[in-house]
Amino acid sequence: MNLIQLRYFVRVAEMGSFSKAAIELDVAQPALSRQVRLLETDLRVTLLQRTGRGVLLTEAGKRLYDHAIGILQLVAHAREDLSANRDEATGRIVIGLPPSMGRMLTLPLVDAFKQHLPKARLAIVEGLSAHIVEWISTGRVDLGLVHNPDANPAIETLHVLDEPLCLVSAAKGAARKQAPLPLAELAMLPLVLPEHSHAIRKLLETQAALGGLKLNIAYEVSSVSAILELVRSGHGHAVLAPSAIAASGQAAAFRMRQLAEGVLTSTLCMAVSAHKPATPLVKRSMRMLHELVMASVANVVGSRAHNRMR
Repeated sequence: MNLIQLRYFVRVAEMGSFSKAAIELDVAQPALSRQVRLLETDLRVTLLQRTGRGVLLTEAGKRLYDHAIGILQLVAHAREDLSANRDEATGRIVIGLPPSMGRMLTLPLVDAFKQHLPKARLAIVEGLSAHIVEWISTGRVDLGLVHNPDANPAIETLHVLDEPLCLVSAAKGAARKQAPLPLAELAMLPLVLPEHSHAIRKLLETQAALGGLKLNIAYEVSSVSAILELVRSGHGHAVLAPSAIAASGQAAAFRMRQLAEGVLTSTLCMAVSAHKPATPLVKRSMRMLHELVMASVANVVGSRAHNRMR
């Protein structure tokens, strides 16, 4: 097994085709196929299943793919660390963002990197917090924002902010001030919630269980934008942080009601690998990301205050 074989294998897996990968890598397809076959022979497993439309990863191939991504990332970091000046932020960084944060931060991040880190290359991926934690622990992502992370020896976290969770309903009639909603009343409402692995879902079910309550879950939907579309159409209510509503770009279509239980708070953290030293680029990116998050949240708070005054 060598790095060239791993790089070729990863690209074939990502492209789903030997011919497309050969073009992308600028190598002859027979040479590419030979290297992947040598890798399979060395490991004594079949990594790719050939089909009429391309190739698919076998179970063994999926496991090697995760390892290979981490290995290639580590090699890239080693090269960047040795070639760059100690305090110069250069190289490539992959930042993972939850979907709601991705909508707010992608453009500001790209602009900030272009202005302040012109020698760095930025890649942004979106995913649920549980997925981002997994990607960081396997080396596929260097830095991420995660909600309510569980204790994990593979990652280190830095607290960024706390956001109170709110009941989100479709806007009907003029907005009026309402008292905070008790958890017992929340449990009786038809809710549109994400899957079990989502941080907000786990937090809600934990608090409901502590209160001896059972949530009325009308629909399970992973996408925040799809949840809001169902709420807007009158299919139920959601429980989300204010930033998710602001990121939707349709704040006027919803009403938010504060929850009575103060413990229903979403904690946002920055996460990095606990096993890799932070490079100058990672350190600079962490400071930049923290500043952008705080600025975005300040804009959300200011916008809500302005709307209440109108």
